[in-house]
Amino acid sequence: MQILISNSSKETIYNQIKNQIKEKVLTGELKEGDALPSMRQLAKDLHISVITTKRAYEELEKEGFIYSIVGKGSFIAEQNEDVMKEKKLTTIEEKLIEVIANSKEVGLSLQEIKEWITILYEER
Repeated sequence: MQILISNSSKETIYNQIKNQIKEKVLTGELKEGDALPSMRQLAKDLHISVITTKRAYEELEKEGFIYSIVGKGSFIAEQNEDVMKEKKLTTIEEKLIEVIANSKEVGLSLQEIKEWITILYEER
């Protein structure tokens, strides 16, 4: 499993890890029962503190994306289809909020944003 950390990101490292794992679950790259690297191994691979990976895993567990078994590790949890859809919609909403904020910063109007979305949507 590949996780990329950006030191220049405004997002905390544990959030970067958490969000990338969530994205892999939502896209189906990680499936129910798949094992995650141990907290220590992930910390070593990313050259970060175990405390940081522990926080990311704890957040993922709270949100229902993973479960942990003492002595065995952390695994991707079963995802109910309705819950998955809701999580995907939440992710879309978060990304749209970011797009809107960035668009306002550069002075794009709502109409211009709609046009961009329409063009991009039709290309996919």
